[in-house]
Amino acid sequence: MASILTSLGRTVFAGFVLLVLIILALGGNFSSVELPFIFRWLHVMFGVMWIGLLWYFNFVQIPSMPKIPDEQKPAIGKVIAPTALFWFRYAALFTVLTGLIVAGLSGYLHQAFTLQSPFRAIGLGMWIALIMAFNVWFIIWPNQKRALGIVAVEADVKAKSARVAMLTSRLNTLLSVPMLFLMVAQSHNTTWFVIIS
Repeated sequence: MASILTSLGRTVFAGFVLLVLIILALGGNFSSVELPFIFRWLHVMFGVMWIGLLWYFNFVQIPSMPKIPDEQKPAIGKVIAPTALFWFRYAALFTVLTGLIVAGLSGYLHQAFTLQSPFRAIGLGMWIALIMAFNVWFIIWPNQKRALGIVAVEADVKAKSARVAMLTSRLNTLLSVPMLFLMVAQSHNTTWFVIIS
């Protein structure tokens, strides 16, 4: 077991194997798997990674940085943050892509984007998620590259970039609360938005 758990790749692969075994044990029939369900599951998986990393940055890393001695900060800035930001960016991208695929396969993409009834909740959640993904790729990431020294800039630009990245990340944290509520409310709280339908 240790040989599996000491490798991230083997651990993730083992998770998929375990899933297949559970599905088979519960009498699952792989020939009846519906494509929208697979993409919805992938959407949730990528979304958990995206919002999990967003909350890690905002609840753990940002508040902890002032407490870390200066000589130890390069470990965060040169090793941990770039790796976390890689997974963060691509989790955002794949969350959006799989979400759009789910909406397309399920036949509500147009109605959601145009905020038509009965897809207003998920549509608004989709628009908020798109704003958040835009922030990740076009504001947070370019500023983080300067703040972390991936792109060489003067000290004042580096400090300003770190602040812009942090404030935009905080904005995404703020937006994540209604976005997650709207995504879940669409299919699990059908009476919540009846008044505006």
